[in-house]
Amino acid sequence: MSIATTEWRGAARLKGLLAPLGVAGATGAVFAFVGMVDPNQPGHYPTCPFLALTHLYCPGCGTLRTIHALAHLDPATALGMNPLAVAMMPFLLFWWGRWVVRAWQGRPRRTTLAHPAWLWAFLAIVVVYWVVRNLPFGAFLAP
Repeated sequence: MSIATTEWRGAARLKGLLAPLGVAGATGAVFAFVGMVDPNQPGHYPTCPFLALTHLYCPGCGTLRTIHALAHLDPATALGMNPLAVAMMPFLLFWWGRWVVRAWQGRPRRTTLAHPAWLWAFLAIVVVYWVVRNLPFGAFLAP
C-alpha cells in the first residue's frame, strides 16, 4: 500500500467523521446555551405551543429544563422535568456512537435508523407517555 493511498484513506476517514462530530458540536452548543440561559426564568424561551393552545403537556414539555438540569449535573431534577427525555439519552448516545464507528471504518451510512418494529414501539411509548402525563394518576410525569 502506498503512502498516497494511506493518506487518502485517512482523509476519507476524517471527512466521514465531519457529520457526527458536527452533530456532537451542535449538541454541546445547545447544552452550553441552555445551561447558561435558565429556562426556569420567564421570558427566555417561547412557551410550548401545544401547552398554550390545549393546557395539556406534550411529550417534549420540560425538555429544556431537563437539559438545563443535566448541564448542571442534576439528574434528579432532570428526571422530574421529563423522564422520557432522560431515558432516551443513552439510546441517542448509542446511535451516535455507532454512527462514529461506521464513519471511522469507512462503512456506508445506514439508510434506516432501526427496525420498524422498534420505531413503532418507540412511537407507542411516546403516545402512552403523552396521555398518561396528562391524567390525574400520571401527574408525577408532568414537568
